Amino acid sequence: MKADRPDKDRISAVRRFNRFYTRQIGVLRKNFLDSPYSLGEMRVLYELSQGDDLTASDIARTLDLDAGYLSRLLGDFEKKGLIKRATSKTDARQSHLSLTAQGRKVYAPAEKRSQSDVAAMLAKLDPAKQSQLVGAMQAIESLLEGDAPPATYTLRAPCHGDFGWMVAAHAVNYAREYGWGDPFEGLCAGIVADFVNNNDPSCERCWIAELNGENVGCVMLVKDAAPGTARIRLLLVDPKGRGLGLGRRLTDECVQFARAAGYKKITLWTHSILTAARHIYQKAGFTLTSSEKRHTWGKDVVAEFWDMDL
Repeated sequence: MKADRPDKDRISAVRRFNRFYTRQIGVLRKNFLDSPYSLGEMRVLYELSQGDDLTASDIARTLDLDAGYLSRLLGDFEKKGLIKRATSKTDARQSHLSLTAQGRKVYAPAEKRSQSDVAAMLAKLDPAKQSQLVGAMQAIESLLEGDAPPATYTLRAPCHGDFGWMVAAHAVNYAREYGWGDPFEGLCAGIVADFVNNNDPSCERCWIAELNGENVGCVMLVKDAAPGTARIRLLLVDPKGRGLGLGRRLTDECVQFARAAGYKKITLWTHSILTAARHIYQKAGFTLTSSEKRHTWGKDVVAEFWDMDL
């Protein structure tokens, strides 16, 4: 089906955004990122900084650069001692390009400046707006490329509304996947309320996982009643965030934080039916210490208790 021709207002809006963003990231400056080089030259150096097996054809294709322009640019870099060439072992007509030690030294300040500039731009926004911005950028990339970029998640501290989301997400997912009823939602609400009202930031922590601007996972690490023991609570990975190793990452964050906080042991409570979670705990080094059959939340379940010595 032939796409509808965009109207003038939409064309003008895209052009306005292009003008805004090129100014925002400093594309129009003669020396990009306060380096001696233009944006195009710095992009080539960036590509070369990512690996040692690139050819000129690889770079031209990736950056959509004219072959003649790229050839002159690479020749200039070579004269300045920024890059080196090595003849391909499989095709003598091709050369593999890489940065020299001098090239990496020249590129490093620009990479650091780029990181700090982006951090400063994001710091002007609260965490929720940062997520909104990153999600919008990922949406633009996905729409214009035609394929979604590789999924990447971020972990952060909770924002306003996240604790309510934790309760709702547990209730919805466990009702849909295991048929657990309203009392389970009440249990989750009680755990969350206790954390919100009583947590000690020096030794207790909550993480929210975010993907494309949406919450897709969470976990808490709290003090247990037993001295020197931490407890993992409310680990959840939403279906939208599965397949990325997120459950393992959230568990690892808990273990690392518990060690740094001086705990001697971590304990957790789960159920035999939660096979994915059980596998994560086992791989992380937890040991199943006991189990018991129960009828709760409208279902027959087998409660399990897992421990790890730190």
